[in-house]
Amino acid sequence: MDSPIPHVKERLAALVGLIRTRRRRKGVIYWSRPSTLSFLLWVFSCLAIGFAILTAIVPVAPMIWYRLFPGTSSALANILARPAVTFGDLLAASGEQEIETYQPPQDPSLPPEPRLKIAKIGVDAPILEEPQENFEEALKRGVWRVPEFGNPFSRRLPTILVAHRYGYLSWSDAFRRKNSFFNLPKLSPGDQVEIIWQQRRYVYQIYGGDESEVMSDYTADLTLYTCRFLESPIRIFRYAKLVKTG
Repeated sequence: MDSPIPHVKERLAALVGLIRTRRRRKGVIYWSRPSTLSFLLWVFSCLAIGFAILTAIVPVAPMIWYRLFPGTSSALANILARPAVTFGDLLAASGEQEIETYQPPQDPSLPPEPRLKIAKIGVDAPILEEPQENFEEALKRGVWRVPEFGNPFSRRLPTILVAHRYGYLSWSDAFRRKNSFFNLPKLSPGDQVEIIWQQRRYVYQIYGGDESEVMSDYTADLTLYTCRFLESPIRIFRYAKLVKTG
């Protein structure tokens, strides 16, 4: 009768060989290149984290900048107020424009205070009437109409409305969304702008725009503008024509 010991030894040797093979295989798997799917998932995760960080930083970046450089708001206000000083001569040089006599009907249900509404970008703000020397105080409170130019009712000159793009530290997020021109670049030809003036509803349609230091179109019934960047002399302009309604 054969001794069982050789069989036991053979089985043990086979088992040890299997364990070593598995260890080697595990080592190969561990040190092998990651699969394409794993790599893509890693890249997607990095991009998602980066986007989340950027999204969190963008809304507070102007606040951080204003905190580090407290004179920025005054500098921006001075830049925004320049059209009343520099654009007037250019406008006069462009010649007299034919004045449209149309006026929308007066509606007693409308508020008596001037108001600007731009549904596409969420603006719903009072239009502040302040003299040129008080422009900085006006811009601290939202949308300012440049007084040396026209208004919706009297259109001998275009109506020019100005607002900060980023606003002030004291502004709440809700106030900023309704009273700043942060999203002004999103307006494109065909978009509508509404102004309540003397209890009349004036509707305008955007037809153009540009980014430059000076206004390039003096034929618009309405011009909206703001600064492109913090402390930037470049301004974002949007031009609109009055639309007859009713």
